[in-house]
Amino acid sequence: MRVIDSHTEGEPTRVIVEGGPDLGRGSMQERIGRFADEFDHIRRMVILEPRGSDALVGALLCQPTRDDCAAGVLFFNNTGYLGMCGHGSIGTAVTLAHLNKIAPGISKLETPVGVVSVNLLDKNTVTVENVASYRYKKRVTVTVPELGDVTGDIAWGGNWFFLVKESPFPICLDNERALTDAALKVMQALEQQGITGRDGSTIDHVEYFSDTNTPDANSRNFVLCPGGAYDRSPCGTGTSAKLACLAEDGVLAPDTDWVQESVIGSRFVARYSINGRNEIIPSITGRAFICAETTLVQQPGDPFGEGISA
Repeated sequence: MRVIDSHTEGEPTRVIVEGGPDLGRGSMQERIGRFADEFDHIRRMVILEPRGSDALVGALLCQPTRDDCAAGVLFFNNTGYLGMCGHGSIGTAVTLAHLNKIAPGISKLETPVGVVSVNLLDKNTVTVENVASYRYKKRVTVTVPELGDVTGDIAWGGNWFFLVKESPFPICLDNERALTDAALKVMQALEQQGITGRDGSTIDHVEYFSDTNTPDANSRNFVLCPGGAYDRSPCGTGTSAKLACLAEDGVLAPDTDWVQESVIGSRFVARYSINGRNEIIPSITGRAFICAETTLVQQPGDPFGEGISA
């Protein structure tokens, strides 16, 4: 299986470009369902150790259903499948450009949650126009063991987020373990107390925020992703969810830059517009860099040929 690895502001993406599963025809939602039901062993082989890592997000290229899209993309990680991935879309666009599949300018990717526009500004810099994002509920309080009452907003940015304004610890790499443990407790409490996104959707990302000491950035964040790995980038879908909250609160006007800094200090520049249905459409600009072109091998008899899993 041929893959190309990149990182987007520090967060890795692995794109399957040859040798992936044939998911047939149908919608992106139907295909990702088929991926999960019939080919989950491939997800595990690509993402899990010893070939991958908990932080890695995979992307499978497939034929789009729409003529105006350059590719269909299905995202997956160490625990399952993602409707959309902001950093992964940037990494996929840079990978497609590396393969001479797209040229500078605007292209479209078809994902299970809708069409995403990617503007290739140069060989490493991409602006992603995300799906419509919104805040579902404001100031929801969950009681968390050892942390007490934690209040946050529930918002959609292509994935479901619980956004907590007050971080329990300063957001820096020295506190990564403490931040991860706290976010895991919040995620578990949300599930146990039946707090969900729209239509009962699981809230599978927790995002903490704090001020930043960097004068030209607006905020610093820590994002815990499904599977317990933290996002090294500022998180594209998480930043989109943040913009939805800022817009509804009247704190950030349309077409105004919001510079979101990650726990490792990397950045996305974000802004939003309003569509005809009065929804916000976020745009996220970041950089991705190709790290490797490689062939994954699964030898007969390998006890960990499908990855190391519990």
